[in-house]
Amino acid sequence: MMTTITHALPRSDARPTSLRVAFAVLVLAMLPAVLDQTVLATALPTIAGELGSLGDISHLVTVYVLASTASTPLWGKLGDRHGRRALLGGSLSLFLVASAACGVAQNLDQLIVARGIQGLAAGGLMSLAMASVGDLVAPRERARWQGRIATVFAGAAVAGPLIGGLLVEHASWRWVFYVNLPVGLLALAGLWRYLPAGTREQDPRPLDLLGAGLLAVASASALLVLSWGGETLAWGSAELLGLAALAVVAGVGFAVRERRAADPVVPLAMLATPTVRVAAAGLFLVTASLFAVIVFVPVLLQVSAGLSPTNAGLLLATMTIGITGATTVAGRRIARSGRLRRLPVLGASVMAAALAGLALAAPAASPWLVVAGLMVFGAGFGLTSQLLVVAVQNGVERTRIGVATSTTAFFRAFGGASGAAGLGAVFAAAGRPVADAVQSTMFVAAAVAALAAIVMVALPADVDRDTAVRGG
Repeated sequence: MMTTITHALPRSDARPTSLRVAFAVLVLAMLPAVLDQTVLATALPTIAGELGSLGDISHLVTVYVLASTASTPLWGKLGDRHGRRALLGGSLSLFLVASAACGVAQNLDQLIVARGIQGLAAGGLMSLAMASVGDLVAPRERARWQGRIATVFAGAAVAGPLIGGLLVEHASWRWVFYVNLPVGLLALAGLWRYLPAGTREQDPRPLDLLGAGLLAVASASALLVLSWGGETLAWGSAELLGLAALAVVAGVGFAVRERRAADPVVPLAMLATPTVRVAAAGLFLVTASLFAVIVFVPVLLQVSAGLSPTNAGLLLATMTIGITGATTVAGRRIARSGRLRRLPVLGASVMAAALAGLALAAPAASPWLVVAGLMVFGAGFGLTSQLLVVAVQNGVERTRIGVATSTTAFFRAFGGASGAAGLGAVFAAAGRPVADAVQSTMFVAAAVAALAAIVMVALPADVDRDTAVRGG
């Protein structure tokens, strides 16, 4: 396949200041999409009071998750074809337009449509920004920089509800969306000035739009089953069974299509690659277990320990200490040795141990025990999530970094939705008291994290070789 590099790519010998500025631009570009889900959570009751009922308002979350997850692989493919800088700028522009539309929405239907467009754009912001790290730095350095992205993700997940509460209380729920505009415009200006155009394919084959559509239908249907099952729709209802059947049929159709397409949007041969396959499964399981901490630890701290929502959020933020420390140490170690294969296994094992510890600490609901568990969990997560992305990026050609990164991002998003739904079902089934329900949920999440560690043992030895040699 013929390729051309449209701009000189900064590597490990680039000026540190230039690299830091380019990375800061990438973080700014993805920050609105990262914050948007968590910031909105605090504003939902207020929006419900003004535009609709609290039951209907849940669609604002669902449509965003569906659109972002389903669109992620297509954005990755387009970034490989046309250059990530151009596509990242396009997705950010679309996100800002949709944010403004959300802010001026006069009824719930308008807001839901605008949120759907936001979700479509967010799928591009997340996957393209992470893939762009592969354009900026050498393989040995990617773990360090991807680790910083993991820290931003965790910090945004914790800070989002606090920011949302302040905006709703002191301004208006509409500022939950307007706040994206100055950050996004600053990032747009930086993209064109500091980010390289990157590597792009020169391929005359038509884009596999049918495959992208089938994947979108399959993933959206499956996510609706997980989101609505047991709550909006009964598990045995005809509607839910119909959605499940649609997910299966569209998934089979997608697999058949990708085998025949001249240029598939998600090459099945890539999924057959051991590194991509194991990393995708690991990301799915690790992200699913993460939601036990993000969702249910604040519940435990508020209901059982009697903390305010603000104080519970501040304690949850201690998880980022573990993430930052672990990613910093791991990044430096990988830069020296070129070895990362065993670190995700260690990280998932630490996550499992921390979740089991949080489960044992749940009946007492001691804030200090919870904080200790959160910091240990954060260290495990820091050794896992972004290192798997690095392993995938180092194991594929530069012109396939986008589709490889977006494929693993798809599984991470799907894992998050599955974890939220599955662990929510465990929590609901456990009943009262809340501490016992949280304990049951944490034990299940610990088992999921342990399974992730077992899966990631299968990471091939080539991961270390590629980190040390490929593209360096």
